[in-house]
Amino acid sequence: MPCSIKPPGEKSGRVGEASTFLAEGALEEAQEHKLRLICEKLELSAGQRLLDLGCGWGGLAVFAAQHYGVSVLGVTVSEQQAEACRTQAMGLPVEVHLADYRSPLIQNAGPFDRVVSVGMFEHVGRRNDRTLFATLDGILQDDGLCLLQTIGSATTCDWFDPWIDVYIFPNGRLPSAMQLCRGWEPWFVLEDWENFGADYDKTLMAWHANFERAWPDLSHHLSSEFQRLWRYYLLSCAGLFRSRRGQLWQIVLSKRTRDQTYRSIRPRSCVLADDLRQNNGPSAVGANPASRPA
Repeated sequence: MPCSIKPPGEKSGRVGEASTFLAEGALEEAQEHKLRLICEKLELSAGQRLLDLGCGWGGLAVFAAQHYGVSVLGVTVSEQQAEACRTQAMGLPVEVHLADYRSPLIQNAGPFDRVVSVGMFEHVGRRNDRTLFATLDGILQDDGLCLLQTIGSATTCDWFDPWIDVYIFPNGRLPSAMQLCRGWEPWFVLEDWENFGADYDKTLMAWHANFERAWPDLSHHLSSEFQRLWRYYLLSCAGLFRSRRGQLWQIVLSKRTRDQTYRSIRPRSCVLADDLRQNNGPSAVGANPASRPA
């Protein structure tokens, strides 16, 4: 896999750490780099089928179809999100189902070459962990890959903030590393685990700054009570990640039947290796851990 991380056909755009872009105020650019990093970690290529569980408003599905030539099935339980995703993806090989991941409609739609789930696992429910991973095992090709992005907890506990539970994420949870591993252990092999927790603090502060700037216009439609609620939500969550109690993980899993070696991507090493190549450095290739023999 090449060191520079860019969609096929594009001339530039290496992935950097999210904090670099957030420090410059380019939240949209950081988002694009996150999408690109996910696609590269999944080793997407034209002609593959991608299942996007919890597809949200369609940003990742559209990006993957546009830049990597994959066909995407997006799944969401929100009618508003499903409609928005269909609108965004018009003319692209993207299909959206309004369904639960356990629905026979989804299970019968496989097999898929790749599965991705960004921000859904927190809502699956602790007792459903193995149901989810068993479902993924049944719809993923033998040589397939699955990328899971989830907020996580530095410690194992069943407690969830009661205020967040009532006002923001009803029935949500923050899994620990141990709980995650127990969930997928019967079916999957851990290939890669990367933590962006410190960056999420910066993301939340950027969202807060955007919200404050936009409030004069929003105040015509939203109450002062909502302003206080949303402020508290963004700032308290930033504090969670700043304290290191909260983490943000990207995890790559493969089925036990996969016989190919997976090479992890680390943007910092890629940037260093590219810079060395441009400067004709003698150890350019060796600077990228992914290029070293196993």
